[in-house]
Amino acid sequence: MHRRNFLKSTSMAVAALSTPALARTALAAEEKAAAMPSKSYPPLTGPFRLPPEWYQRTMARFQEKLRAQKLDAAVVTGADNINYLTGSFAITTERPVWLMIWAEGDPMLFHPGLDRELWGSWWVKDRSWYFDYPHHGPLNQLTWTAGARADLFAEAMRWFMQGRRGALKVGFIRGGSPDITEVSKLPVKVTPDWGFTETALLHMRMGTTAEELALARVALALHDRMLDFARDFILTHGANATDFEVSQATSSFGGNELARYLPLDGRPHTGVGVNVNFECRTGVATAYPHPNQFFHARIQRGDAIQISAGVRIGGYGGEGYRAMQIAGPRVTPLHHKMWDVHTAMTLEQQKLMKAGTPCNQVGAGVLKLAKDAGLEKYVFHRPAHGEGSEGHQAPYLALGDETILEENMTFSNEPGLYSAEDGFGYNHSNFVRVTPTGGEQMNQTPLTKEWCWIRI
Repeated sequence: MHRRNFLKSTSMAVAALSTPALARTALAAEEKAAAMPSKSYPPLTGPFRLPPEWYQRTMARFQEKLRAQKLDAAVVTGADNINYLTGSFAITTERPVWLMIWAEGDPMLFHPGLDRELWGSWWVKDRSWYFDYPHHGPLNQLTWTAGARADLFAEAMRWFMQGRRGALKVGFIRGGSPDITEVSKLPVKVTPDWGFTETALLHMRMGTTAEELALARVALALHDRMLDFARDFILTHGANATDFEVSQATSSFGGNELARYLPLDGRPHTGVGVNVNFECRTGVATAYPHPNQFFHARIQRGDAIQISAGVRIGGYGGEGYRAMQIAGPRVTPLHHKMWDVHTAMTLEQQKLMKAGTPCNQVGAGVLKLAKDAGLEKYVFHRPAHGEGSEGHQAPYLALGDETILEENMTFSNEPGLYSAEDGFGYNHSNFVRVTPTGGEQMNQTPLTKEWCWIRI
């Protein structure tokens, strides 16, 4: 897509911003984007979501694990687990959802009525719904009278168990379901297992399939061109722009670039699991690993400047940052040393991420570079977290995580260094896949000084 074209479909969106001042700034950002040199990128050819058949195969793999564990069924809760097994991407709130997966046979779903059209057009067919939460009245119909609060978990379990006989051993997830032994009038005796289900599903999510990796590559291709756009925006407008304008213009560009290729019809199950987020912060705000402030600062010569994309398509993708430095009189030898060492740490993590290596050994090896360079006081966190369908997930490249790396696990790649005292910090991040010979960096934005150190 030619980058100038994205302006046409975004100028009206800024009216939704909360104040006239922010709206004016956003309009200014898009006007500045239109003034940038034109640049074309290859088409995003997909895939843009996983098909129902992938989720059906994944559920079958989980059923195999239930049978091996001698469990008759599992009651699955939590948006991450339910999306992973069904691909519904239903929005979750306080309204409970329970997915019953039998070791043999089709799944059953108990869900709120506001999603009955969404679930009714998806592949899980054995469903029961309640009107809303807290609920009173019968199931599977609208209700109009007030009354006592229903025990929805008991209602769900009685429906799941109807027609069953004998004794069943069922897996549950702690915190997702009340105590089954307190549910009365069940037709069967249920013995709960509280450990296996959550552990098994987490381990499944930790290892990505070829189809999941293909989807992540599409998201990361968009992520790379957003970082490229942001860099060009900063080079074009320099000290005449704010970090807020960089964020606004790049977010608009990314969303419109994706919409050019993403099939959308306004109905459920297309364009699902999509997040196109971008953040820029300049100057002293880069000195904090997890800042809690709003970013709206003028870009200045000598600033460290962080550009950060987080892109997911069909629920897959990840984060990617570049720690940039603008030339200027305030740049000191410490800036060079911290950037060089932190970049070396980023590459060292990739080198150490071989299948069969303990996570804590990778973490220790990466942190050692900062210690050996005498930069200990600038270290604030572990090098990386697991990057799955839900973002941050286990395992972690942390000193206390003894998990053994397996091929196709995916991680962030962000061993940052920060100096609040000096008012700057650096934090690259990449999306990295574990292989037998080391980590594969799946995004392509350069990590070089030639790309990251700029003049305005």
